[in-house]
Amino acid sequence: MRTLAIECATEACSVALFEAGALLAHDHRVLGRGHAEHLVPMIAALPDKGKAQLIKVSLGPGSFTGVRIGIATARALAYAWQAQVLGYPTLALVAAMARHQLGSQPVTAAMTAGHGQWFIQNFDETGTALDAAASLVPAEAVIAAQHALVAGTQAEALVALRGAGSPFTCHPDARMVADMPEAIFTTSVTPVYGRAPDAKLPT
Repeated sequence: MRTLAIECATEACSVALFEAGALLAHDHRVLGRGHAEHLVPMIAALPDKGKAQLIKVSLGPGSFTGVRIGIATARALAYAWQAQVLGYPTLALVAAMARHQLGSQPVTAAMTAGHGQWFIQNFDETGTALDAAASLVPAEAVIAAQHALVAGTQAEALVALRGAGSPFTCHPDARMVADMPEAIFTTSVTPVYGRAPDAKLPT
């Protein structure tokens, strides 16, 4: 069985193709913007144009646009290929990347959330979430961070503000999806934004 992983919930955009758990090919780019223009060509550049029987896609939290683009692409490809789609939380992938690099240990994920806030979530050494993802101002994020090891785009900033701990700076990368616990994945493929939308309805 082949699995296509899609991760474009943050500034980074990445895709990876696996066969029987082994990585066949991947692409990872820190774009900032432009995920809609890059994602499908990145998939098409994979072997067999990325065709797979299973698609795993990030649900967020992260960029509103990026989360929606990733999920919409996964659903469209699943329809065309008659494939199954599973979703996973972005912060769980960040924690898995830290454990892969530094060994099994508790991790706090800290990612950019916009408007000066950070997404924060704590995970134990197995990758199980200990709380829900929250979008917090830095001072609140320091209080919410439970572990010495902090991973993500705001890892260094959080450790510096707290004055203790070890940072592991990273952007989410689809090629590390295979390192996540199977219990993380869900058939409920709905966005997890993590904070209220920026747009306001007219009064």
